[in-house]
Amino acid sequence: MKRYILALDLRDDDKLIQAYDNWHRNVWPEIQRSIIDSGIRHMTIYRFANRLCMLMETTDDFTFEKKAAADAANTLVQEWEALMWRYQQPIPGSKLGEKWVLMDKIFELSAFDEDERHAT
Repeated sequence: MKRYILALDLRDDDKLIQAYDNWHRNVWPEIQRSIIDSGIRHMTIYRFANRLCMLMETTDDFTFEKKAAADAANTLVQEWEALMWRYQQPIPGSKLGEKWVLMDKIFELSAFDEDERHAT
């Protein structure tokens, strides 16, 4: 399994943010299927104000390039993405046309590591 964390901003408008939340309470089944078919085994989106953070856990053979190609060939995914773009905006520092931005891990703490140190 691989884990990715991505960030994206919503337009800073309370009505648009509420609408975006509502869409994500009822994600189209075809969109859910395309996510699963791409190799994503777990996806969670968190929001604070207009900032989004998405956690994805994927199969080892998952790639963003394969997902992008499959998404480009899927008219319903393209429709969903166009709809969601009404609510989203590029995060500062992102490239032109880039939506979700991959975040860098800068810290990790595992209680399991600490337990192993004390066991030896």
